[in-house]
Amino acid sequence: MTEKTIKIPGPDHPITISHAASHIVVSAGGRVVADSRNALSLQEAGHPAVLYIPRADVDLSQLSRTDHRTYCPYKGDCSYYSIPAGGERSQNAIWTYESPYDAVAEIKDHMAFYPNRVDSIEVTATA
Repeated sequence: MTEKTIKIPGPDHPITISHAASHIVVSAGGRVVADSRNALSLQEAGHPAVLYIPRADVDLSQLSRTDHRTYCPYKGDCSYYSIPAGGERSQNAIWTYESPYDAVAEIKDHMAFYPNRVDSIEVTATA
């Protein structure tokens, strides 16, 4: 995937999605929850980049879907998951856009993790 910059109509709010040339390992509750070399990096306006890991690289058996929902005017409706092994800190630790807007369709079937709600997110550059 090549880098793609999306211009959303309305306020100046560019979103750039690119392949993250990294090996990402996410741990919570002393367990590896995700291990990916296929993550996407989404840079939105002035916010720090967020890594979106393919669902196929996340151990879904360790997650519990929650009722928490949010809405982003640039990406769409957002659903959340907790990691029971991570305890109270890992409530709503993961978010995902299951039906994102067409402009950011690449993040469909991907999940993002809050760094402060997991034990670690290890990022190792790959060639």
